[in-house]
Amino acid sequence: MSLVTLLPFIVLIGAMFLMTRSAKKKQQAAAQMRNEMQPGSGVRTIGGMYATVKEVNEDTVLVDAGPGVDLLFAKNAIGAVLSDDEYNRIVHGIEHDLKTDEAVVPDDASSLTETDEPAESSDDQPIDLGKKEAADETADEEPKKADDAELKKSDGESDAK
Repeated sequence: MSLVTLLPFIVLIGAMFLMTRSAKKKQQAAAQMRNEMQPGSGVRTIGGMYATVKEVNEDTVLVDAGPGVDLLFAKNAIGAVLSDDEYNRIVHGIEHDLKTDEAVVPDDASSLTETDEPAESSDDQPIDLGKKEAADETADEEPKKADDAELKKSDGESDAK
């Protein structure tokens, strides 16, 4: 057999070796992460539940999912061990990233228009929105349209006779 016929098999075996090697590295990193879990650290399970570690055993982890809710999981069911800042941001909504002195932009525009002075009530005076002139013009046009319709009727009647 020549080297040319063996080359596709060699490439295939090499690709399989590289794929299994990267998968093993990922498995080892996940196992190391699970072994480094400490009580008090925040975790995310593979099902997407966030909890705090209470106790770590050889194959199991006891987590606190809420007040009075303790759950026992297999170590393999822990998807990620989170840092304290990330866990608090996700679970409690606490942001620790606001360490800059920059101005904070409000979520809504109402705080941008507020003033310290009380607003004067103008309930006594009507507000002119300019709609009165437009209403007068349309009122004048309606009789003209009615007159035009009568003329057309009379013209149509004379044509029919």
